[in-house]
Amino acid sequence: MGFWGRRSREANAAQDAADTELSRKAQLALVAADERIRVASDELAFATAELGDSATANLKVGLDAVREHMTEAFQLHQLNHDHIPDTADELRTRNARIVQLCEWAESVLDERTTELKERVERVRRAPETLARVRATAEALRSRLPDMQGTLERLAAMYSPAALQRVRLNADDAEQLLDFAVRSADLSERRRASGKLEDANLALEAATETLRRAESIFDSIDGFEIEALRTQTTLADVIEDSRGDLVAARTERRTPEVEAAIERLDAALAEVSGSRQRDPFADLALVSAANAALDEAREKAAKPVIPLEHVRHAISAADHSIGIAAGVIDGHRGWIGADARTRLSEARRIRSDISALPSSEGTREEALRLAHRSSALAEDALSLAQRDIDSSRNGHGGGDWGNWGGRSGRSGGAGSVLGPVIGGVILGGLLDDIFD
Repeated sequence: MGFWGRRSREANAAQDAADTELSRKAQLALVAADERIRVASDELAFATAELGDSATANLKVGLDAVREHMTEAFQLHQLNHDHIPDTADELRTRNARIVQLCEWAESVLDERTTELKERVERVRRAPETLARVRATAEALRSRLPDMQGTLERLAAMYSPAALQRVRLNADDAEQLLDFAVRSADLSERRRASGKLEDANLALEAATETLRRAESIFDSIDGFEIEALRTQTTLADVIEDSRGDLVAARTERRTPEVEAAIERLDAALAEVSGSRQRDPFADLALVSAANAALDEAREKAAKPVIPLEHVRHAISAADHSIGIAAGVIDGHRGWIGADARTRLSEARRIRSDISALPSSEGTREEALRLAHRSSALAEDALSLAQRDIDSSRNGHGGGDWGNWGGRSGRSGGAGSVLGPVIGGVILGGLLDDIFD
């Protein structure tokens, strides 16, 4: 009884300590949540003054919800401290609920205020942003004549299909710059008149429009650089292709090579047919034709193995497997694992040959597999013969000349009957046979 009583007192003391800590945590959480609500209310007021009601609606809804649910938390706290006695379970349940409500309130307010923080900072930097928009627009506008000259030069050099990669022109860029400056002016006027939401919207429109205008300038410059690089690569590929054509006409001319030569000739004629070309499409055209010729030449340089050679090799493999299998099956008690493994592998490779598709492209692989299968079968036969000779000389597989202590000679009839006796022992018939 003393032991169990002590255990019970220790458990009660631990529970009382936990309840005390939970009560303290609930009180601190209430104070922190109440202060967070006050701070969030101030943040809402400041944000509304800078962004307008629409932009801060999400925070206002969240704040209202938090206030409503925190009413429950304060009511539970009041019940914990009124004149009516409470049980330990009731106090524990209320405090846990208070902590839960306070943590939820903090989470909601943190999420909603974080959403506004970036927008508030952006609005506070509005004067700097507007000045940067106007300065950047002016700098880009000074580049419009150069852009127009670049586009005219590109139009004289490249086809309309190539210029589709530059979807906009100088007029489009100028319109975007005008719109960006007008949006910046509008944002400034709306902010001065107290229309904050319109001012912020116009500011976002100005910055986004300017970004698009900058991308036009970058895309035109980037296109010209990439086009020059592509033309350089195309010239190298054309030179290489002409050399390949000369070499291909002196080599073995299969139908595939002839077709590839015609295709590459046509591609080279096409890319040099007019002054205004698409270097990107031309490079893809010539490269594909050149690759096709390389593939055809490589295939032609490697003569096709005659079908009869493959058939003979397969027949030789079958013959070797048959001989090895006959010897091993006829002397099972004498043959070790090495010979059996070689024969099994030879049979597996032979089955791989049968699984290959019947075409010129697989003849080389079939021939290789047939030779490998034959070699393994011959190894199996050699190992099997070694095992047989060893057993006949009384050096392997156990001494079948001395049958369980019975007299008999090593070699001779004993050795010849060794494999048979090995199977008989497994069947338990040896004593019956020699009784």
